[in-house]
Amino acid sequence: MSTVTRHAPVDAQIPLRGHLRHTGALIRRNLLWIRQDPESMFDALLMPVAFTLLFVYVFGGSIGKALGGGQDGYVQYVIPGMIAMMSMTLSQGVGTGFSQDFNSGVMDRFRSLPIGRGSVLFAKIAVELARMLFATTVLMVVAVLVGFRITNWPGLFAAVGLSAVFASSIMWVFLTLGVTLKNAQSVQAMGFLVLFPLQFGSSIFAPTASMPGWLQAFTDYNPLSALADAARGLMVGGPVAHGLWVTLGWSVALTAVMAPVAIRVYRTRT
Repeated sequence: MSTVTRHAPVDAQIPLRGHLRHTGALIRRNLLWIRQDPESMFDALLMPVAFTLLFVYVFGGSIGKALGGGQDGYVQYVIPGMIAMMSMTLSQGVGTGFSQDFNSGVMDRFRSLPIGRGSVLFAKIAVELARMLFATTVLMVVAVLVGFRITNWPGLFAAVGLSAVFASSIMWVFLTLGVTLKNAQSVQAMGFLVLFPLQFGSSIFAPTASMPGWLQAFTDYNPLSALADAARGLMVGGPVAHGLWVTLGWSVALTAVMAPVAIRVYRTRT
């Protein structure tokens, strides 16, 4: 063990003010990295545009007709669901970015610095939340252009806030994957296996009433369905309470279980 590593401080020995200062410095470092590598924002910029145009213009007519409102009605239905989708799709970026940092040697540099280990994790989550909010802003701009009507601004902000809460909890899962898997490609592959059934086995893109019974049972426990339903109720009207509490319950449970796991495996590896 090197002298630098031996004298690196343990998180418990650093005061709260020190942790906040370290986290702020690392957030700035991550933002500067994005500034130097703007291509890293392409997914946050292009994904909302591509998915909105795809689902509105390819599936909007048929699904909207089934909903009884045509394409215009489908726009009002799908946009709140896509806010929920963004919260999870972009969350896997925290895992791939973390894996790249390990493989590029950045974590070796952090290990030699007198900073709190937890600050690295919290800074990564904060920057990914900022990316998610940027993507959500792009999504809403495109949504308005294709006909979405914002009738409840407080409800919109509440829906975005709820999505951010859920995203911050699911990021602990992807942080754990980023630490334990060997490379970013493995994290992406595992993320796809997690994201695909959760997104399409939900009420994000279509109502679940026409789904087979076994799939409806899955959607009942799917946190993305709860988040999409809560966002839809907040933004365009409808039931909110059930989806809200289910989403918050999942968020608390995921954070309580996965945050200690992510921090432990990160400290073990570093």
